[in-house]
Amino acid sequence: MRRYIEIYTIMLRNSLIREMSFKANFILWMLVEVLWFCGQIAFFGIIFGQVDQIGDWSKWEVVLLVGTHQTIAQLFQAFFFMNISNIPELVRTGKLDSLLVLPVDSQFAVSTKQFGLDSILNAILGLVVVTVSLVQLRIAPSVPLVLLYLCALGFGVAIHYSIMLSLAAVSFWIVRAQGLVYGYFNFLNIARYPDVIFPRVFRFIFSWLVPVIIVANIPARLLIEPLEEPTWLVVQLVVAALGALILSRVFWRFALRRYSSASS
Repeated sequence: MRRYIEIYTIMLRNSLIREMSFKANFILWMLVEVLWFCGQIAFFGIIFGQVDQIGDWSKWEVVLLVGTHQTIAQLFQAFFFMNISNIPELVRTGKLDSLLVLPVDSQFAVSTKQFGLDSILNAILGLVVVTVSLVQLRIAPSVPLVLLYLCALGFGVAIHYSIMLSLAAVSFWIVRAQGLVYGYFNFLNIARYPDVIFPRVFRFIFSWLVPVIIVANIPARLLIEPLEEPTWLVVQLVVAALGALILSRVFWRFALRRYSSASS
């Protein structure tokens, strides 16, 4: 474990050096993400100019949900998205060979090569929006609840990572799998909408079979609802995250057996 931590630290440092070498690109992409985030909040502001509630969600509860989704999505983008989205190209060109010969686990090698500092800053912006929403809702969560919320964010990132890794692993069978990877990256934005707006069948599929909706909805509900039994929501999120991680690990190892190196 210590060796993996040291390797990951080196990769983080190299990524930061690369980011700082292109400061204009770093600032530009950060601004683009901030504008996109502000656009999401403005979108719901327009909706709540016409209605008072969406299901059982009030305006500031939805803003809190959007901030939660922003935090999870940006953390995923910072640590994993660039790496996973590059897997199909590594497979197609045979450059995956250089990672497979490293004295580390192959999944670790392909998942941790790059890091995006701009996304970390945008994730912090999401937490700021969550904090402002709590103030507007006059909710003061306890320290244990805040810690539970932060853990829930981590489980949400794990779900996105597992699903996208599985989609990227399909590249061992098809020539170009970028469409699947980027398609899911766009699809994960449904997590920022209140779960009550979706039809019951859709909600079941994407809460249990492909658990995208619960990624942000459950962490947000943990903060805004005085639930008598919040344990059930936490259990659902934990089971979904652990199940997704295990399945993606099994599928990655299975898919890797289909890979014939560039020298084969």
